Amino acid sequence: MAHLQEVFEVSQRRACAVLGVDRTMVRYVSRRPDDAKARERIKELASQRRRFGYRRLHWLLCREGWAMNHKKFRRLYSEERLQVRRRGGRKRPLGTRAPMTIPQGPNQRWSLDFVSDAFACGRRFRIFAVVDDYSRECVRLIADTSISGARVGRGLDAAVFERMARPHTIVSDNGTELTSMAILRWSKERNVEWHYIAPGKPYQNGFIESFYPRLRDEFLNETIFTSLAHARQELEAWRHDYNHFRPHSSLGNKTPAEIAGWIKRKTVLGACPQYGCCHHAQRWASKWTTALLVAEGKFGLRPRRDPNPP
Repeated sequence: MAHLQEVFEVSQRRACAVLGVDRTMVRYVSRRPDDAKARERIKELASQRRRFGYRRLHWLLCREGWAMNHKKFRRLYSEERLQVRRRGGRKRPLGTRAPMTIPQGPNQRWSLDFVSDAFACGRRFRIFAVVDDYSRECVRLIADTSISGARVGRGLDAAVFERMARPHTIVSDNGTELTSMAILRWSKERNVEWHYIAPGKPYQNGFIESFYPRLRDEFLNETIFTSLAHARQELEAWRHDYNHFRPHSSLGNKTPAEIAGWIKRKTVLGACPQYGCCHHAQRWASKWTTALLVAEGKFGLRPRRDPNPP
């Protein structure tokens, strides 16, 4: 109507006659209130009771003294897009979504994920890998035909026992094994913070994504596995070589074991109350280096003989 009046410079009466529209309909002004206060209260109730539908919310609103029938309430409810969405699938742990800090030492943050390969017969199997984000050590490589959330928890327990230290944070994607109730229970019982990356953004887990091409190119593509036992044996041998002999460019061409060992010795020397004295530093270094070697199983000690035998 306004277009005809503006372009052809005709009156409203003439434009209505041409279009066959009644002028009362064009001039009608709605007297319906905007119900701003009611809309705000409905949104507040919907935010407090996120799983309540419009019927229960209408009952709560009427109990507060608002006079509104169910038809008007449903119209406002729909206009505010407060419909409750049906939940699909099972309950999943949310983990943390806060930005991650850069690790300042070993065992502060571990990254983990899965990679798949095949035996010589064509049967597929999976490899569960854990990497220390600071020292770049390959903490664990677990091969199996099926790896559940409980199996992941047992593998992490074995890694914690082997290193005699548990991580502060673990980073992973949103796979079904890593969002299971077994993992939620494991992280709560061990007091380990579990960080899930955003869906569809694997670069947020960049350390493990950088590790997998090396594992694939240097080992998996060069080895033919005949059985699961053979795969586990070869993976453990490659993990030892990766940690102790393979230089890492981001570590100044040092091995991950050298970085981890240097951090351990630095921590041990820092515990000496008289670190400024060279004599005390050497004595503490020799004492705690022996303790570290014993803990790692590289140096055996004879049992102490009882001075008062029975």
